[in-house]
This record gives sequence, C-alpha cells and structure tokens, in this order.
Amino acid sequence: MTFQELNLIEPLLRALNTEGYVQPTPIQAQAIPHVLQGKDLLGCAQTGTGKTAAFALPILQQLTNKPRAANAARGIRTLILSPTRELAIQIDESFAAYGRHTGLRHAVVFGGVSQHSQVEALRRGVDVLTATPGRLLDLMGQGFVTLHTLEIFVLDEADRMLDMGFINDVRKVIAKLPARRQTLFFSATMPTEIQKLADTILTNPVKVEVTPVASTVDKIDQSVYFVEKNDKRPLLQHLLQDKAVRRALIFTRTKHGADRVVKELDRIGIHAEAIHGNKSQNARQRALSNFKSGETRVLVATDIAARGIDVEEITHVINYELPNEPETYVHRIGRTARAGA
Repeated sequence: MTFQELNLIEPLLRALNTEGYVQPTPIQAQAIPHVLQGKDLLGCAQTGTGKTAAFALPILQQLTNKPRAANAARGIRTLILSPTRELAIQIDESFAAYGRHTGLRHAVVFGGVSQHSQVEALRRGVDVLTATPGRLLDLMGQGFVTLHTLEIFVLDEADRMLDMGFINDVRKVIAKLPARRQTLFFSATMPTEIQKLADTILTNPVKVEVTPVASTVDKIDQSVYFVEKNDKRPLLQHLLQDKAVRRALIFTRTKHGADRVVKELDRIGIHAEAIHGNKSQNARQRALSNFKSGETRVLVATDIAARGIDVEEITHVINYELPNEPETYVHRIGRTARAGA
C-alpha cells in the first residue's frame, strides 16, 4: 500500500515525499481512513510504530478541507495532549513537517520555561495546539486558552499520563472540551483506569491494535550480560569502545544515577550528556540536539525524560539499570529500530 492509496491530499503527499515516506506503517494504514471519516478512534500501539503520523496526517487533511467556522476566526481547532515536553515538541515538529504546504498554524506549550513566547503564538492564532497538561491548565486559568472552537481532541500516551500522575489534570482538560468533537485516544497499554477513561470520552470508537501489548520490535537484537554491580561500569566502558556503537542511549532508574554515569564516563574519556527531570528545559534540548547531530555519541536518560525521544540511527540502547515493568523495557528499546530500520 502507498500513501496515495489512503486518499491523502496533494500538499500532504508532497510533504511525505520530502520526508522520504513511501509506505504507511500498519497503524497508519489502519487508522488514517477512519480518522478521515471523522470517527472516534482507540489506538493501542507500541512506541516506534508511526503513531504520530497516523493522527497528524488525517487531522491536517480535515482542517485543510474544512474551512473555519465564522465564529472561530482564531480559535484552536485541534488539541493534542502529551505527557512530556520532549514528546510534545516532537509532535509539533511532525505537524510542521507534514503540514508545511497547508498554511495551517501550529504551536506547542509546556512547562519549565517562560510562557511569553507561547502566549504570543496563541495570540496570533493557532489551528493545532500540542500541550502538556500542567501548562495548558495554567494558560486556561489565565484566559489565554479557550477550547470552545475545538473540533478534534487527541490524547496521546494515556498510560504514561497515568504513570506520571497527570490523570486528574487530563480529566480537568476533558471537562472543558465541547461535547461535539472527534476524539482520538492512544495508549501502549490498557490498564483498567485507562480503559475507563477511554470509555467516558469516546463515542462508538473504531479500535486499532497493531501489536500485542508489551511486545518488542522484531528487528531489535537483544542481549543480556550477567554482571556484579561493581563491574557494571567497566563493562559499560568495554561496550562503548566498540566502534559499532555509533550512537548509544543509556537508561538509568534515577536522575542521580544518570548524572553519576555521565561523570564516570567523562573520567575515562568518553563524552556523554544526561537528560532528566532536574535539568532545565534548555539543557535538555541542548543535550538532545547534540545527540541528534552526532556531536554527543552517548546520551544517558531516565524513563520520563526519554519519553518521546525520536532520534534517527540510535544504534544501541543500554539498560544500565533494568526497569520494573515490561512496558517500560519495551519503550526503552523501542528508541532504536524505528520506522523500519
């Protein structure tokens, strides 16, 4: 199947061609036709499956084909709620890339930085807003965001919202949404509380499930090393001396652990940077940019900070400390072997 067979409009096909996209992933092939028809959707998909394009492309098409209502000259037409800053930025970048020929306006709002530039973008008028729950509620409380013109609502990574304690904030946002809207709901896992939330906000949804819950991507080669705790660092050093490790993402359980690994690697001449919740937004973005450009070969991350890291050509993911849940492990290793690689 090709993207043309999904009946996407020419401006989107042109953008996809520029991005080098040829064939839709399974979730894109299944979801796009239903979303284009205006149906509510419940998507169960693991990370790295092309989920963002599965909702971004049909949303962009619907907004392009349907003119704004006369009473909604500058109002927000689509809201995407995301659990982390990194993922919110990534989603916004995807809308910029896929929608480059549509003339639609997009913006992203998240906490940890000054709200000034975000408020200015909102004042200019936004078609598609991607937001983290806390900053969105702040801006709504200050009167900078109203949702009465909303046509489409996307809740992304709902299970991570629950894990991170944002579920009550999500419910507060949902309470402010217009009753008539299209809702798209995505979650890698479906614990009971997430299923209940989906049931309350979706109307006759189509369910799209592309892989079993908590299953790993076939194209990832996995190895395990049984090693005493004191020998972990020498083993890490040994692994990173392999020239095949061109771009490595290392996971620790804690922020303190991430900083410690960076210090230990620096001491033996391996430059690394850490990304976690205690770092400022600017420091996190700088570390991520250096990792993307190849200036930094090794990035050390905690799970929350890594949510939404979408960097091409990560050759190795190293679990310096194993996570407690299978879903987290699946998410971690899914940072490599992305988009068919």
